[in-house]
Order: sequence, then C-alpha cells, then structure tokens
Amino acid sequence: MVVNSNTIAEQTVDYLSVNADKLSKSLFRLSSGTKIVKPSDDSAGLAISSRIETKLKKINSSLSNLGNAISFTQTQDGYLKTANKALTRMSELTILAQDITKSAKDRELYDNEFQQLKEFFIQLENKEFDSVRLFSDNSINLTIDSSGTAFTIPAINLFPDGNPFEEELDIKTSENAKAALDSLKEEISNIAKHRATIGAIQSRINFTNSQVTLTQENLTEAKSRITDVNVAKASTDYARFQILVQSGTSMLSQANALPKTVLQLLS
Repeated sequence: MVVNSNTIAEQTVDYLSVNADKLSKSLFRLSSGTKIVKPSDDSAGLAISSRIETKLKKINSSLSNLGNAISFTQTQDGYLKTANKALTRMSELTILAQDITKSAKDRELYDNEFQQLKEFFIQLENKEFDSVRLFSDNSINLTIDSSGTAFTIPAINLFPDGNPFEEELDIKTSENAKAALDSLKEEISNIAKHRATIGAIQSRINFTNSQVTLTQENLTEAKSRITDVNVAKASTDYARFQILVQSGTSMLSQANALPKTVLQLLS
C-alpha cells in the first residue's frame, strides 16, 4: 500500500471527467434541440446544414415573391372582372338607346349612366398594386427559386392604341349608340383575352409555388435529420450519464479514502 500515489483515484477522475463532459453535451442538446453543440461534434454535418439553411432562407424569400405575384395577378383579374361587368352594362345601355320608342330625354338618362361607366375605364389605367401599375407596357420579372431563376409576368396594356373611353362616346342618339356598341364589342374581346392571359400566368405561378413549397419541405426534413436532436434518446443518455457522474463522484470519494487505511497499520 502506498500514500504518495493514488492511481485508483486518478483513474476514477478520468472516468468522471469523461462522463461529466458527456452529461454536459446531453444537457446542451436537450436545451438547444440540436445535436451539433460545437463544430467538433459533427464538422461535416455543420457545413451541410449551414448550406441547407442558406438555401432555405432564399427559398422562403422566393415563396414570398410568389405569394405577392399571386396577389398582384388576382388584383389585376379583379379589376378586369369588374370591367367586364361594366362593359356588359354599357352594351345593354347602347341597345336600350337604340329603341325607337325612346325619346331624346330617355336616351339622355341612359347616357348619364353610360358616362359614369366611361369614367371608370378612364381611371382604370392608373390603378396600382403597392405602387406598381397593374396595367402598363412594362413586364415584371419574378424570382421563383433559390437559384435566382426569373419568370416574366407579361405586360397587360388595356388600351395599346389609346383609351377609346377618353374620346367623345355617347348614346344620346340611336346612331351614336350603334357606333358605341361596335367599340364596346372590341373592348369586351380584349378584356377576355387579358383575363385568359392572367389565368395562364396564375396557373404557372401556382404550380411553381407548389414545387418550391415541396422543395422547402424536403430541405427542412434533410436539415432536421442532420441537426435536430432525438429527444427520447438524448433524455436516456442524460439520465445514464447523470447516474454515472453521481456514482463516479461517490466512488472518487471512496478512492480518496483508501490511503487512510495506512493509519491502521501505523496505530
């Protein structure tokens, strides 16, 4: 028996230090929810998860762009839907104004409503969505994925040859009403074409949005497998290392007490 060296206590300290370190890692993992507490825990996993995290942030921005684009086109279509109703009503008024039983005063009353609806179309060109004109000659480039791929929303110009509603157009006479009807037929056809274009754009954006959302889900799952802690396993490890640390502390106390047995030989 020796007094100057206590190898049993030293070995116990080593075991206690290892288990205490593992206990700390288990505690940090449970409190943070991640398996990678330090870069040394999984350097490759940290690098991969960092790249995925960056890509996810860009995808989230793309989804925001797509959502705004859907809102933009929906707003466009909302105005055009109302415009179509207004054109339909104006067409009705032109037909009523051509009734030979109607007097000039009757036609003037019809024309009052006709002129109000004309004013709606005059103002329609300048409508905006968050300071962006809804109807103009300018197309809009939309970034649709994390690689910066752009999708162009084509321009919707309601009146490329000039706004016919800014011209002298009335239904105060039967002849004027007939001429107005011919003009309205062309505008009704144009509105239908514009709505079809917007519908095609919305279909493309919706499919793209679904694909980007699916990519986001897959990348999130991949990142989770690398970094997210398995709480059940971590809890089990924590309980095991906690017991080992407590028992190691107790055994270290016993190991430190072993040299005291020498006193019995000296007494």
